[in-house]
Amino acid sequence: MDKATYDRGLQIRKDVLGSEFVDKAIGSADDFNRPMQDLTTEYCWGYVWGRDGLTHKTRSFLNLAMLCALNRPQELKTHVRGALTNGATREEIREVFMQVAIYCGVPAGVDAFRNAKEVFAELDKK
Repeated sequence: MDKATYDRGLQIRKDVLGSEFVDKAIGSADDFNRPMQDLTTEYCWGYVWGRDGLTHKTRSFLNLAMLCALNRPQELKTHVRGALTNGATREEIREVFMQVAIYCGVPAGVDAFRNAKEVFAELDKK
């Protein structure tokens, strides 16, 4: 493991998803899933998200679309929150999901809107 890349990834991951979420994910890791936490932190967040080629907001838009296409609702909810943290507006997220509906199918778009509305409702309660 490259410590500098891991540390950069840990900081980006916390900046986007929130320290509480990340600390819980890493803190609850055991011998079975700890390697996955390390992989995610170092390569996903450190190596890829840590690159200069795209803004974090743009990376969030890409993640939202890909997670819809892959039918990963739990991760989608996490990344809706992250997209908002990265400066995306609800209107921009809506436009991503409209694009998803055309290219991935209306059911994928409908699910995306449903999941995002749950996140928005949760955030609006705070």
